Amino acid sequence: MRLTSFFHPLRSAYQAELDDLTSDSEGKDVLRKRLADKRKELDFLVQMIELSPEMVAVVFHRAFRFGSAASTLERFLTEEGTQPDWTELASAVTLETWAQPLAQRVLQEPQGAWFLAVAACLEYLQQHPRLGLAPAAVEEDDDNAEDREDSDDDNAQPLSADDATDPQDERSRDEASDDWLSGQGFDRKD
Repeated sequence: MRLTSFFHPLRSAYQAELDDLTSDSEGKDVLRKRLADKRKELDFLVQMIELSPEMVAVVFHRAFRFGSAASTLERFLTEEGTQPDWTELASAVTLETWAQPLAQRVLQEPQGAWFLAVAACLEYLQQHPRLGLAPAAVEEDDDNAEDREDSDDDNAQPLSADDATDPQDERSRDEASDDWLSGQGFDRKD
C-alpha cells in the first residue's frame, strides 16, 4: 500500500511525536504519564489541529478500535485527493470510553471532524506497521522534473523498506554515522 503525499510524512511525524513522549532522559518509559498530561491540555492543543495534527493526534493514541473500517481507512490513506471524513468512519470505528469526551471536545472545532478522522488514520497505521511503507507516486510537471535533474542529490539512493528492517544495514549506517561524527571532531560512541 502506498500512502498519499499527505499521510506519508505525517505518519513519520506522528511516530516521532510518540517516540519523544515514550521515555525520559533516564530511559524510563513515561508514555502513559505524558499522554495523560497531553490529554489534560487538549483545550490548548486543539489550536494546532490544522498546523500540526500529529502533535494533537497523540492524545488519541490507543483510542480507536477498527472493526469494518479497514477499507474506508485505506482509501483515505492511499487515494490522493480524498479527505478523511469522521462521519464516514464513525460507524465503523469504535472510540474507547475514555476517549469519547476528548472526541466530543475536538468535534466542537471547525476542523474537528477532519482531524478526528486523521487521528484515526494515524492510529490505524500505528497498529498496522507494515502498511504504507512508501509514498504514493506524485505526478510532476516538466519544470519540477528538470529541477530534480539539476539537484546535487542525483546519486542519493532512498532507503527501501528492507533497509529499515535489516540489522546489517543498520549497523553499516551506525558505523558511517560514527565515522562522520569523528571526522567532525566528536568522540566515537562505544
